Amino acid sequence: MSNRFDGKVVIITGAGSGLGFSSALQVAKEGAKLTLVDVNAEGLEETKSKILEAVPNAEVLLITADVTNEKAVEGYVNETVEKFGRIDAFFNNAGIEGKQNLTEDYGSDEFEKVVSINLNGVFYGMKYVLKVMKEQGSGSIVNTASVGGIRGVGNQSGYAASKHGVVGLTKNSAIEYGQYGVSVKAIAPGAIMTPMVEGSLKQMDPDNWEEAGKQFVEPNPMKRFGKPEEVGYLVAFLLSNQADFINAAVVPIDGGQSYKY
Repeated sequence: MSNRFDGKVVIITGAGSGLGFSSALQVAKEGAKLTLVDVNAEGLEETKSKILEAVPNAEVLLITADVTNEKAVEGYVNETVEKFGRIDAFFNNAGIEGKQNLTEDYGSDEFEKVVSINLNGVFYGMKYVLKVMKEQGSGSIVNTASVGGIRGVGNQSGYAASKHGVVGLTKNSAIEYGQYGVSVKAIAPGAIMTPMVEGSLKQMDPDNWEEAGKQFVEPNPMKRFGKPEEVGYLVAFLLSNQADFINAAVVPIDGGQSYKY
């Protein structure tokens, strides 16, 4: 097993399930000390339990926090520095899809909720983590955007707008902080079989969502959903020192689907 994260401190938001969990497990296997953040305390405990099954001596700090609350975000950053002394890598991942509807029918409250979590939460995380990394003179941030952040996604105005915003924040901060030894990049997942994607399919067809899933991936050149662990491998690489010179990039992981549009 690689030891790319021996002695390294990694924060992961949205760590209670999906891509946050898979990435946390991967970097823990490679020696990381972890701060895991999620609004779902039960999900965090389950993530920690699975990590300790795989890596019994892993150091894991759990923080239940709402990423839309700036003080809570400042708090998880400060708690990490107090416990571990530094922050080497940050997977800024927490997000939701929101309800599906035509733009004219998309609820204003729903739009604000999705943007608050997906965009404001990412901004707050970057704001406080970047300050720590600038002072250290090193660090790596990976934000979770989406293929919906590099092209349109029908019936998902809030999601597409927020993920396009994440791409913009990523590129902007990469320009600002590269001179301080900090790299900032984003991933753009496509259809990865996570609880969030399963929920989306159930919105499309509650009674036959698995069949809807088959139709959903038909345009994909690989004709399948991605696996959360495949994203975990990519995130671990991008967070590691091996990817220090990758800056301002938005890396699709979608089986090639985005290149068809």
